[in-house]
Amino acid sequence: MAGAIEARLKELGIALPPAPAPAANYVPWVVSNKMAFIAGQIPIQDGKPAFVGKLGREFTVEQGQQAARLCALNILAQLKAACGGDLDRVARCAKVGAFVNCTPDFNDQPQVVNGASDLFVAVLGEAGKHARFAVGAPSLPRGVAVEVDAVFELK
Repeated sequence: MAGAIEARLKELGIALPPAPAPAANYVPWVVSNKMAFIAGQIPIQDGKPAFVGKLGREFTVEQGQQAARLCALNILAQLKAACGGDLDRVARCAKVGAFVNCTPDFNDQPQVVNGASDLFVAVLGEAGKHARFAVGAPSLPRGVAVEVDAVFELK
């Protein structure tokens, strides 16, 4: 039987992708005490990097938001695995961190990362509101536009 979070995803028309495999020597998530630490997720779609390029050059803020949203979907897929398939174990999103691959003069990183933040709030409601950082970076793994990680408190 699907829980409340799964029902909310369905209501929003969201199907979580398969959780991407790690790209190097790390695990995709760690649960310690009641906290789930989700490793940085890039915009992987259909098993391939999407949104390869820089904000301020190849991508607009709106396209960056789409990339950040895709990262957040991958985070939720990892979180579901960390929760043994039961997203109703999530008490809240505590912290989100994001890197935006951008040109030196680009300064709309917070607006880009809203693509991830808005998804967490849409799915989790008040429990999706979180502390956050959003910074620019000169490059990211596989040349993608955005990488996002997150920490969740579990019930």
